[in-house]
Amino acid sequence: MDLRQLRYFAHIIECGSLSKASRQLFIAQPALSQQLSKLEDEVGKPLLNRSSRGVIPTDNGLALYHHAKFMLRQLDQALSIARQESGEVHGMVTVGLPATTVSALGLPLVQGVRERYPSILLNVVEGMSGHLSQMMRLGQLDLCILFSRDAAPDLVADPLLEEELFVMLPRHSRLVAQRRTSLTIVEAAALPLILPTSIHGLRRRITAEFEQRNLRAQIVAEIDSLSLLMGCVYSGMGATIKPMAAILLEGERGKEWRFLSISDAQISRRNYLYSISAERLSPAAAAVGKELKETAQRLVKSGAWRGVSLLA
Repeated sequence: MDLRQLRYFAHIIECGSLSKASRQLFIAQPALSQQLSKLEDEVGKPLLNRSSRGVIPTDNGLALYHHAKFMLRQLDQALSIARQESGEVHGMVTVGLPATTVSALGLPLVQGVRERYPSILLNVVEGMSGHLSQMMRLGQLDLCILFSRDAAPDLVADPLLEEELFVMLPRHSRLVAQRRTSLTIVEAAALPLILPTSIHGLRRRITAEFEQRNLRAQIVAEIDSLSLLMGCVYSGMGATIKPMAAILLEGERGKEWRFLSISDAQISRRNYLYSISAERLSPAAAAVGKELKETAQRLVKSGAWRGVSLLA
């Protein structure tokens, strides 16, 4: 088995077909098939299920794919470190950010890294926390913000900040009297709510608060897309419960929102910055992690990111 075979194999899975992979890799399909057959012979098990619609990995193939991606990323980082000029930090760093965090932190982070570390190629992956935690455990991310300290037990989790959750609805909504600046948790549960599905950590956090008080939320829709969820709320379908980051980009688009605190319940969520151990972290990833922390601190202290308290 050699690294070239692993790269080919990973690319085939990502393309979903041998023909597409051969075109992108500029390799004749018979030659690519031969490399795949050699890899399967060495492993001793089939790695792909083939059909007229393409290829999908077997269980063994999927396991090899995840480990291969980790190994290839580590090799690329090692080569990048070896090739860098003295005093210059460069390489590729992949950061996983949940959708609400991207709204607050995404653009300032990319701008900061670009300005301070022009030789670092920053790859930002936006996704749900459950998907990001899986990617982090599989070594597909260098850094990641997650909302639970035990989301990836074998990795380093540094407390970053804590976000308060608010009831959110458009400025023109008649669901809540305009004079109100807060609601009780009973009043919040009685609103027609649009929330993420239960696989989302935020939904589980909200449900736990309601169940603790024997309340049943009036859910009218479950949506895991932040932009669609906020669009439905703004159209008047209901209210939602989110951190302030959810409306940062919405405000920039000219939409006016109300956010009401929950007066008799402290509902919040902690943000943790995950990474591999310091001795295994590449200089580029360490630099981006430092920039991420400093950017978050600057946004909170300046008031640009409201409803947040720093933990680090």
